[in-house]
Amino acid sequence: MTHDILFHRIVAAGCPVLTQEPMRLHTTFKIGGPADLFASPRDQKQLCDLLALCREAQVPVTVVGKGSDLLVSDEGIRGVVVHIDGGFGGLSLAGPGVIRCGAGVSLAKLCLFALENGLTGLEFAWGIPGSAGGAAYMNAGAYGGEMKQVLTRCTHMTPDGRLGAFAGEELALSYRRSAYTGSDRIITSLELALAPGDKEQIRARMDDYLSRRKQKQPLEYPSAGSVFKRPAGYFAGGLIEQCGLKGYRIGDAMVSEKHAGFIINAGQASCRDVLQLIAHIQHTVQQECGVSLECEVKHIGEEIG
Repeated sequence: MTHDILFHRIVAAGCPVLTQEPMRLHTTFKIGGPADLFASPRDQKQLCDLLALCREAQVPVTVVGKGSDLLVSDEGIRGVVVHIDGGFGGLSLAGPGVIRCGAGVSLAKLCLFALENGLTGLEFAWGIPGSAGGAAYMNAGAYGGEMKQVLTRCTHMTPDGRLGAFAGEELALSYRRSAYTGSDRIITSLELALAPGDKEQIRARMDDYLSRRKQKQPLEYPSAGSVFKRPAGYFAGGLIEQCGLKGYRIGDAMVSEKHAGFIINAGQASCRDVLQLIAHIQHTVQQECGVSLECEVKHIGEEIG
């Protein structure tokens, strides 16, 4: 099946789809070449139908959310990019202290919903520019909090359209990992258990965390957040700064002068620029500090030749 035929079959199934869609428009890094097809299913049935068409056409499937931890290749992504966004935006109370939300809900919207309902435990996520599904996928965390503390259940769909769920220990939540990390299951919704709290105190903590982010992080530039996982006993940003790499750049990819743990897109940075800068940082820190830095930004797409 050609991409043109697949495109028209996806359209016929009622699923919004674009051809040759620039992925730079769908990542916080503002980097990335075109996706062959970029589909945004509106609900679970459309997702199931879309996956069936992809299986029939034997094309690769890449799942994205808000694109906040992604580095997409300059050559783009072959096959179909499945965008889990507004079609998976449900948000409700499922019981006392229990929030059920779609995987496409932004963390900002989820945090505000918790605040409005006087529920505490999610304040750490205020200001993280990702989706709820993405946060579950990588067990996102900050300021001593992480999804592991509040996430109780995720529903998902397998590539062959079967529905399933993981709960409790099945979620296998650890530092920046979950049972979904590296798997082909697509998170569709999640449940979180929070505690009753005082709205004014919740808002104060949210404001405090956001103020700290603005002071310490280069939020005024496109980036993918913290580039490296925290090495045992160290802080990646501290090691990078110690090596004199603040402000170091390759093309328009630059180590932030505000926080050395961030690489920013200072203009028209390419994926190649960022990958070369990551490699230079890793080599320098290894040579000068004897510490290996592991990248936590996910590189996807056509390999650079």
